Amino acid sequence: MMKPAQVVKALAALAQPTRLAIYRLLVARGPDGMAAGAVAEKLKVSPATLSFHFRALRHAGLLDSRQDGRFVYYAANFTVMNGMVGYLTENCCGGNEDACKVPGRKC
Repeated sequence: MMKPAQVVKALAALAQPTRLAIYRLLVARGPDGMAAGAVAEKLKVSPATLSFHFRALRHAGLLDSRQDGRFVYYAANFTVMNGMVGYLTENCCGGNEDACKVPGRKC
């Protein structure tokens, strides 16, 4: 289980529109992630700005990166994401799991 300070750091990193968009895009891409240039193109963000946001997300533990030739690929760190969601929902609805489900959403 994540510690409160870790959760606050992750939530603070996501509390910015561009970083939230980056993170949602990478979550949708799955564990293979996406090349930095493709993220920049998809979100119409300059590489310098994107680098700043990647750094903030990596510092919070929300992203992993890997070098492949001259490309850097970024992917969501699903362990951290799931830990954060688990922390936030640990005592959800007094233990009544059915009350916490989002209608129409499959995981």
